[in-house]
Amino acid sequence: MKIAVNNSFTEEVDVMDQAEMERFVRNDREDLLALLEMRFETVPGSVREQIGRMDDLNELQRLILAACNAAEWEVFREELNAGKGSFKLTGERFNPVANPSGKGASL
Repeated sequence: MKIAVNNSFTEEVDVMDQAEMERFVRNDREDLLALLEMRFETVPGSVREQIGRMDDLNELQRLILAACNAAEWEVFREELNAGKGSFKLTGERFNPVANPSGKGASL
């Protein structure tokens, strides 16, 4: 199995490192879903499935940052759909206190 460990390439990892990388990926997926539930209360099944298919640690960590800072659900959803090439999290769209409701936009 190949796991993306860098934005520009994937590398084959040995058995011990592979198991560790898979654990990191699984933990990041779980962390991202838990964070989304805390911020936005419910996470649609389609989003859960999309996150469940991810195997790039950098992408998952970028999405964790986006989930922490997105002012509204739709901002996070756009970032989720932007793919691996996206990396800029700037402006009021990523100000978690910009939405006065405190929970983000409804799903």
